[in-house]
Amino acid sequence: MKLVGVVAALCVSIGIALAGWFVGTSLVESRQPLRVVTVKGLSERAAKANLGFWPIRFVATGPTLEAARAGLESSEAAVRNFLADRGFVDDSVQVQNVLVEDRAAGYNAGTTPDDYRFVLTEDMLVTTDRVDDLAGATRAVADLLRQGVVFSADAYSAGASFVFTGINDLKSEMLTEATQRARETAEQFATESGAKVGGIQTANQGIFEVLPAVEIPIDRPEKQIDKKVRVVTTITYFLVD
Repeated sequence: MKLVGVVAALCVSIGIALAGWFVGTSLVESRQPLRVVTVKGLSERAAKANLGFWPIRFVATGPTLEAARAGLESSEAAVRNFLADRGFVDDSVQVQNVLVEDRAAGYNAGTTPDDYRFVLTEDMLVTTDRVDDLAGATRAVADLLRQGVVFSADAYSAGASFVFTGINDLKSEMLTEATQRARETAEQFATESGAKVGGIQTANQGIFEVLPAVEIPIDRPEKQIDKKVRVVTTITYFLVD
């Protein structure tokens, strides 16, 4: 009986020791740092704007509301004829707003010349997919000046803007390319460190950006018809031996 008790106690001791060894080994393994590498992949495409917007703001003044209105109608007719000569019909030209100001009712009424009492401002917007023709029209705006059209001096009339709306057609191809470039960078790093690239731990596809083809300081990027589309993916890979 004593022998049986000794054997049982010995077995229990061995079991506890083995359990402790396995636990200790697991702890050591769990404390091993994960080997990962985070890389970025870039993809760019040249693109051309496929939609253009040209806000046009012009003004007319007069000693009476009727005189100012007649001047505004004359300017609107000149603008519409100018656009029609270049193929922009009524479907692409819309009146956005008409503002009326009586300067005799303002704080500086006493200093306002009678001939400029009423000021009428009209906003028109040209929207088209004929971006080259729109750009040509904006360059010929001096023709309207010669006809007596007075444009507003604010930034609203600073010319046409051009946008590219075809990102969805490029997404799949560009993401594939950006991911491939990220993996190539990871493989180069792994080779230099004596490891291999494993699976993906995390991935961020990034944001698609539409930028001007040529970035000019102190310039409105939307004025350029030629664009470039860019996306940068960020991927973290496991490294394995």
